[in-house]
Amino acid sequence: MQAIYRLGWFVGLLLVQVLVLNHIHVGEYATPFLYTYFLLILDADTSRAKMLLWGFLLGLLIDIFGNTPGLNASAATFLALVRNPLLRSQTMRDVADDFTPSVRTMGFSPFARYVVAGVFLHILFLQLLDAFSFARWMPLLWKVLTDTAATLVCVAGVEMMRRKR
Repeated sequence: MQAIYRLGWFVGLLLVQVLVLNHIHVGEYATPFLYTYFLLILDADTSRAKMLLWGFLLGLLIDIFGNTPGLNASAATFLALVRNPLLRSQTMRDVADDFTPSVRTMGFSPFARYVVAGVFLHILFLQLLDAFSFARWMPLLWKVLTDTAATLVCVAGVEMMRRKR
């Protein structure tokens, strides 16, 4: 049952990202990357190998549908790599404990710090790969901040809907 639930989140967030969110650009800025939410809410006891596989597969599918050769795959794999240390830094529990990161299980403040850090690192990595230069660092910084803000708004909305269930 857990596998079906996880696969449903995977497919749902993939479709929302590809069909809707990839086409949202506010003045060429503020593109939400909601698919990162899937990696952030995987069970805490998910092994590093499985995390990397989920991250790479999700990013690769986003890249295939979005025609962005490898950008999302590498950024999602990076997020999968740093996710457990981020989670460990925000919880009093051992990461081996079986819990799903959420406001309900972690509390608002630790979950918010965890999500903000994860989303920011993912988008920073993605935008640095995309720009591949610091020549225009101010637009790059603005893009990172607006994408992070847009993604956090979407994550907060999904988390609130998920909490009401």
